[in-house]
Amino acid sequence: MLNIKTKNRLLIFLSIFALSIILTIFLFKTLRNNVLYFYSPSEVSKTDENAFKNNIRLGGMVKPGSVETDDNEIKFIVTDYKKEIIVTYRGTVPALFAEGKGVVAEGRLKDKKFFLAKRILAKHDENYMPPEIKESLKQNAK
Repeated sequence: MLNIKTKNRLLIFLSIFALSIILTIFLFKTLRNNVLYFYSPSEVSKTDENAFKNNIRLGGMVKPGSVETDDNEIKFIVTDYKKEIIVTYRGTVPALFAEGKGVVAEGRLKDKKFFLAKRILAKHDENYMPPEIKESLKQNAK
């Protein structure tokens, strides 16, 4: 039989252990719901459309000659040099947004060819691009 001191230590240890497990599960559920992966146009074309019911991030290069502005709306094409997706965005684009530069658009996929952006993130140059997108662009440009 365990004495009272040992029982108390065991109870404290089990309580801390159970609390740690609960906090870890909560953390992973929260991260899973809030972390957005960057998809390239090629990845979007290979994936089932039903997989994109929630917001995603689309990353790639702004195709030169594709930018069209109309009042407060801008349309442009994001490419990974293999596939292309037309992006529509209402609002002001960042000052660094330009044709031939890296861009990340956050929003929803209308279908595999059209993306409705809620937010646009422009990059200084390829050095600031996420490594996955940079590597994907290098492979697709070959």
